[in-house]
Amino acid sequence: MRVFSRKTLIEFWQKHSDSEQALKVWFSEAEKSQWKSPEHIKRIYPHASILPDNRVVFNIKGNTYRLIVKINYDYGQVFIRFIGTHSEYEKIDATKV
Repeated sequence: MRVFSRKTLIEFWQKHSDSEQALKVWFSEAEKSQWKSPEHIKRIYPHASILPDNRVVFNIKGNTYRLIVKINYDYGQVFIRFIGTHSEYEKIDATKV
């Protein structure tokens, strides 16, 4: 998969240094993956939440942080839509970011 954009993750872990390793692992795994459907993601990440419009919420660092992506399965693209703390996540509408 091609992930857009790593810069968003870097900027986040510069503010939240405890997230760096977990985000690097997620990014590396995502780049090596060839996700074809939400079901495929759930097999690899059973705690991920599948949302409408090809959005997926990943729990990062034991659910301390939440990462929302939008995936274009046909083109192998992952777009980062949100990364934040659990409390920041609760203040947004994950289906609209």
